[in-house]
Amino acid sequence: MENLLDHITNPKDLKKLSKEQLRQLAQELRNFIIDIVATKEGHLGASLGVVELTIALHYVFNTPYDKLIWDVGHQAYGHKILTGRKEIFDTNRQLGGISGFPKITESEFDAFGTGHSSTAISAILGMAIASQLKGEKERQHIAVIGDASIASGMAFEALNHLGVTDCNVLVVLNDNAIGIDPSVGALKKYLTNVKKGTAKEENIFECLNLNYTGPIDGHNLELVLSELERLKKISGPKLLHIITTKGKGLRQAEENQVTYHAPGKFDKTTGELFKKIEAQQPPKFQDVFGKTIVELANKNEKIVGITPAMPSGSSLKFMMDEIPSRAFDVGIAEQHAVTLAAGMATQGLVPFCNIYSTFLQRAYDQVIHDVALQNLPVIFCLDRAGLVGQDGATHHGVFDIAYLRCIPNLILFSPLNEIALRNIMFTAQLGLPHPIAIRYPRGRGVLKDWQQPMRKIEIGKAAKIKSGKEIAILSTGPIGNMAIEITNELKEIDIAHYDFPFIKPLDSKMLKQILKNHSHIITMEDGVINGGFGSAILEFANAIHFQKNIKIFGVPDGFIEHGAISELYKIVGLDKKSIKNYIKEIS
Repeated sequence: MENLLDHITNPKDLKKLSKEQLRQLAQELRNFIIDIVATKEGHLGASLGVVELTIALHYVFNTPYDKLIWDVGHQAYGHKILTGRKEIFDTNRQLGGISGFPKITESEFDAFGTGHSSTAISAILGMAIASQLKGEKERQHIAVIGDASIASGMAFEALNHLGVTDCNVLVVLNDNAIGIDPSVGALKKYLTNVKKGTAKEENIFECLNLNYTGPIDGHNLELVLSELERLKKISGPKLLHIITTKGKGLRQAEENQVTYHAPGKFDKTTGELFKKIEAQQPPKFQDVFGKTIVELANKNEKIVGITPAMPSGSSLKFMMDEIPSRAFDVGIAEQHAVTLAAGMATQGLVPFCNIYSTFLQRAYDQVIHDVALQNLPVIFCLDRAGLVGQDGATHHGVFDIAYLRCIPNLILFSPLNEIALRNIMFTAQLGLPHPIAIRYPRGRGVLKDWQQPMRKIEIGKAAKIKSGKEIAILSTGPIGNMAIEITNELKEIDIAHYDFPFIKPLDSKMLKQILKNHSHIITMEDGVINGGFGSAILEFANAIHFQKNIKIFGVPDGFIEHGAISELYKIVGLDKKSIKNYIKEIS
């Protein structure tokens, strides 16, 4: 049997096929995605679940003239393969390769970048309004959004606006009852009732003035084609509700949807995951957080845990499993998560608000207005701080030091290792006069023996790691372990090393002595240089009129693309070789 996918380089080729041939193409597209992701890794389940929808959308609509946005971009692998990127799809998420998410600069078929969820309806409505103003009456506008993403506040804001327009917009609700983790909340229950036919007579989307169709089987290609053809002829705001199975076509991905969201490498024939050798390795920082909060919460009944749709990724799932009444997954709702924590803090609870660094950006006003301004002792635990690797520019947590350091009342802490993380969590739950943000990276720490008794630490205190007279390295966070390696490897050079876990407040007493006693200062951080830890050191030196040669190593001013973390460190000059060469030049 001829392989149809071999002959498709863009949607025009797709349209040459008969509708009967599209079923075969769907199986080939699934197999292609499985083959590549099995060896190159990436987001598997979401794209497998929308294979039929992807084919149908490009078959019915005239992309890229008709605008199509995928929300979130985890669903877009099939879209990329059908729109000219099949031959280079094996570079997906690799350094110099294509992005794992839709990206405007990558293809004219990627109408909008969607690395964060719940943005598609707002963006597509903006495009539709623009088309109206330009007199483009025939142009279609489609947003595909998951049931977990549509529950976000931003998506509802957009639906609220869409419903009072006459814009030619089709929202496709891909309902598979799961985001990365299972969907939560009252809307999930409503959609479940709709699927079972037990919902109340009024339809929430019809009440928002959308022309509602569904729910229909999203894997019935003929039915999806028929509905899209029909809806294409209807003007105004519309919503098509389709039911799909995340991981469709790979048994293990269907049965274990959380793991197979992004499973790593696996056997493409059997679907079995390749076992990683993890014995005797240090734990992941998120697991240290997850196990420590359970340990603390079992002794302190005031502790509660909150996460916006990341219980597995953040490891708050440990607490949700052991103490479910005090651990909350609020869905993709970062703003709500922060202010919920603030409300809890006013009543004497000790809220640990656990959010990926890149997602806390979505709740910046709430951090300032609802937490810091009112000086409420919320404990923010920011997972995935620093460069995160192959998820790329939308997910790097490199801005948090800069955007948090400027907020009054907020303590900012970056632990050197797992023990420091446990100690600051222990200290914070004892009671602090201010809110605190604790940032830690994706991946493993450095210590195998990390489950030591926790102790209270002094707020704002730095630590001397190594004595020296000429050059002083000031580091914050786990990158300090690289500084330790550098000083050990350059034994012939007189280098001091200081760990500054508290970025705010700085240890002013120790910093004055460092500036006084060393001719060269080097700072190291895994965040942006502009406004970061090194900037704080420069500001302090300037304020006390110390004129010193201060060199900042961090992430330069620009969005850093995807690649392995070790590769990205070299690109930004934050690798050992670059720093050692600089030290040799000045010594």
